[in-house]
Amino acid sequence: MYGSLWRVLPGPVWLRILMVVVAVAIILFALSTWVFPLVDGLLTPGQPVTVDP
Repeated sequence: MYGSLWRVLPGPVWLRILMVVVAVAIILFALSTWVFPLVDGLLTPGQPVTVDP
């Protein structure tokens, strides 16, 4: 899968590496901005967790 993706990307090797790094950064930003908070809201129960000392 990664080999076929690498062959589809245009340009020289340095440009391919740059495109992959930018794509990974965009995916991580989208996950941390929208996906992880949504999943946290679905998994966290309605009451806050408190710990008594």
